[in-house]
Amino acid sequence: MSNAFTASCIQFTSARDYEPNIRVVSDLVRRARDDGADFVMTPENTGLTEPIGKLRREKARDEANHPVLTALREVAQETGVWLLIGSLAVDLSRELDTGQGEGRLANRSYLLDSSGAIIARYDKIHMFDVDLAGGESYRESNAFRPGGRMVLAETPWGVLGMTVCYDLRFPHLYRALAQAGADFLAVPSAFTVPTGKAHWHVLIRARAIENGCFVFAPAQWGEHAEGRRTYGHSLIVDPWGEVLADAGEGVGIVSARIEISGIAKARRMVPSLQHDRPYTKPKLPARPLAAE
Repeated sequence: MSNAFTASCIQFTSARDYEPNIRVVSDLVRRARDDGADFVMTPENTGLTEPIGKLRREKARDEANHPVLTALREVAQETGVWLLIGSLAVDLSRELDTGQGEGRLANRSYLLDSSGAIIARYDKIHMFDVDLAGGESYRESNAFRPGGRMVLAETPWGVLGMTVCYDLRFPHLYRALAQAGADFLAVPSAFTVPTGKAHWHVLIRARAIENGCFVFAPAQWGEHAEGRRTYGHSLIVDPWGEVLADAGEGVGIVSARIEISGIAKARRMVPSLQHDRPYTKPKLPARPLAAE
């Protein structure tokens, strides 16, 4: 296992069709590799950002026929990098044993090795069903079937815990990944501008600090179809919570040298992973009936 490697996060503005995204992301992966990257990560919705549900379902492809997955497997093999595809909308029809959920999609992240082989798959667990101030409304569960399992994957540098975007707000998931052996946490995202400004940096840093892990958070940035805007600021954060790289706004690549020894150092200084204890959840006390 190597003692250090270069991690790169790609930041771009996903279009509503596959071909433009394939061209942009493939070029950025090649550029990252030319600049010395060993492990390159893309944001959530790498395949497309299609806000209209009917069109999203029509455009979705199953894994065997997904053009973005096919193209990026070839790019990983060509460049020799490990590649995390932040997420693709994957048609589950062929994967389901019953008609239950037919037509539903998975918001699926893929980890590819340097030969382009699929090492791990993760289906986003937590669905972003939110009404934001200013009239923005999202109902991810209308389109996607939530995943139901945590995923850890071996890399040449350590163990990666895979998550996607809204998962970030559920710290128990990251604690469980760290307790199960994660050294690195991936959070490919498409945060909205309001939630990004308010919470993105603090949540990413918190997940790193709480668990003594490096956190890699490639993000979408810019204005997408139908006026949706994403926050950007792809981040690489070390286990002490220091921001090693922040992409800010715009399309491009942000990279950092990852020193594996930083994980053990942070965990020695604050060994909280060794101090978790079981506990009984509280029950609300009975409330007296209101007087008539």
